[in-house]
Amino acid sequence: MTRPSAGAGGNREIKSHARHRSLRRAIGMLYGFGNQILFLATVWYLFWFLRDGSIRPSQGDWIVRDCGLALLFAIGHSVMLVPATRKYLTRWIPQPFYDSTFCVVTCVSLLALFIGWHTSETVVWQVTGWRSTVIRGGFYFCWAALLYSLALTGLGYQNGWTPFYHWLRQKPAPRREFQPRGAYKLIRHPVYLSFLGLVWLTPTMTLDHAALTAIWTGYIFYGSFLKDRRLTRFIGQPYQDYQAKVPGFPLFPGGPLGRSIESRPSSRTPHRTTAQADSQIGHESKAA
Repeated sequence: MTRPSAGAGGNREIKSHARHRSLRRAIGMLYGFGNQILFLATVWYLFWFLRDGSIRPSQGDWIVRDCGLALLFAIGHSVMLVPATRKYLTRWIPQPFYDSTFCVVTCVSLLALFIGWHTSETVVWQVTGWRSTVIRGGFYFCWAALLYSLALTGLGYQNGWTPFYHWLRQKPAPRREFQPRGAYKLIRHPVYLSFLGLVWLTPTMTLDHAALTAIWTGYIFYGSFLKDRRLTRFIGQPYQDYQAKVPGFPLFPGGPLGRSIESRPSSRTPHRTTAQADSQIGHESKAA
């Protein structure tokens, strides 16, 4: 009997490794492109849900169910943004796919909300005529403002496309620098402000929509506060200088969501990249 040569065994190992690599790449491509389709479908349904509400009538304990679904999105979205969550999950999720996974969790929680939501017959307010037209116009304007604000910060990072695209090209994702531009020179949270407009600007405010608006308004303000804390921690003095110059929202002259007076603007501190912020996460985790 002829024994297989060492060279033949090595070739089999190389072929096995190549097949395994091809399989992982195919799965990665399926996951990445599938996430983008899911994102587009969710945005489409979100538009019509916020514009016209759910078509399912209220039943029994609808208020508990609806509030639970609204909180599910808020909690899931926030947990995925916590640096400790990212550090833990990237033990199993490759770094280029974490943003895609974040997008999947967000989309699934929103789709669950759309499917399970029940509309109340109780009307809080209802306007008609030219007032309704103005409110509708404001709603559409907020959608345009939302997309504009997301484009300024990098929509591809929000939905996972940019890291996935560079993974496809087998190149590292570009570094992101803290450099406010456009609307971010006027307010710190234009994305959140645009989303506030989407939930508030409706000609017919039913009781279920009012519950959604109350929960998401609280989440938006608290989320803005947490975002400021995260960026202060990761970017440092440049973001504190930014907070001292630019309010978080209009009509907030001071406080956590206004201009911060904790630090004076300093022009000597250079901007830090997200790469430096990532290294600081690791450093602070070790220190903790």
